[in-house]
Amino acid sequence: MSLNISQRNSVLQKMAILVDQYRETIIKENIKDMEAYAGEDLAMRDRLKVDQSKIDGMIAALRQLASQEDPIGVERFRFTHDNGMQVYNKTASFGTVLIIYESRPDVTIEAAGIAFKSGNKILLKGGKESLNSNLEIVKLWHQALSDYDIPADWVEYLNYNRNETQAFLEKPTQKVDLIVPRGGERLIAFVKEHATCPVIVSGRGNNFVYVHNEADKALALENIINGKTNKISACNAVDKVLIDTNLPNKKDFVQELITNLTNHNVEILGDKHVSKFNDVKPIPDEDIWQEEFLDYKIVLGETENTPEAISKINTYSGGHSAVIITKNQEAADTFMAEVDCAAVYHNASTRFTDGFQLGLGGELAISTDKLHQRGPIGLQHLVTNKWYIHGNGQIR
Repeated sequence: MSLNISQRNSVLQKMAILVDQYRETIIKENIKDMEAYAGEDLAMRDRLKVDQSKIDGMIAALRQLASQEDPIGVERFRFTHDNGMQVYNKTASFGTVLIIYESRPDVTIEAAGIAFKSGNKILLKGGKESLNSNLEIVKLWHQALSDYDIPADWVEYLNYNRNETQAFLEKPTQKVDLIVPRGGERLIAFVKEHATCPVIVSGRGNNFVYVHNEADKALALENIINGKTNKISACNAVDKVLIDTNLPNKKDFVQELITNLTNHNVEILGDKHVSKFNDVKPIPDEDIWQEEFLDYKIVLGETENTPEAISKINTYSGGHSAVIITKNQEAADTFMAEVDCAAVYHNASTRFTDGFQLGLGGELAISTDKLHQRGPIGLQHLVTNKWYIHGNGQIR
């Protein structure tokens, strides 16, 4: 059974109404999850919390999805064969998409909504820390589906423990065409190890800012502070800063950056050059350049030039996002061409690596793989393709 675009849009519109109508119930269930969470992970706690603002975001995402064009059946290619056959390539749904995620109840709305709009059945496996919130939202999905006489199995919640999840990944008890893990490196590694069908990896951040020797220093300060402190739980947050050795008045810039970061309660670690400043701890070893923090923590270091900065980023970053701050267009072009990340920026914040911000109207995930889509995966990317060939008796 497939759903036409009118059915899919009707369910999404109904979900927006229901989420608004039951916002207090969702928040009440989320409070249970928040009170039960005993961990000290600030990023996890931030992602887990549902407040009025997050509810507003869920509703906006659903309404926007309902207003977008159907991603299914879009013609990508056409060809008339010498023998008269008419050949078309069109987008098609995957079939069934399993989304495995940690802590974020809004994924139960936004990621599921994108997958549903793309014509897929949805299997949701959320973390135990957000179980009450997730189950309440799934109830609303089922109500919205029921209102249009659509079977509830179009959105199904898998309330599995770790062993049950592993068993399902290794030998699914129902059809699964694609798996999208949303969470930390351990979750992603777990899914990749055990999954027996394609996986889109939403990888780690560990994003870099390179302050070139021709940087606008005020712009650099604002960019780094925004990237680090705007939302520490986001995969597009900044973790590492490389400062060109030849930056004019470098010492004053570094001191001002340290002061600003300290005022935002950010723990600062530095290489052998930057650790000489007050309020900066020396890095324990080089491995820290590879670490994603998701916390009020940052590493500052010096670099000799643009090629060295590019090399360091390509060695240690998660392949997510990287920025160059410079007035030199040629240096920016070189950096953006040679840095191996899904999103590269010139004088703008890594915090824009987000489906909504980059014009996709939301995202299922931010992929650091190069197949089949890199960076934010929006509605138009969560499709495969299918060939349609029309003939009148041709044989080969």
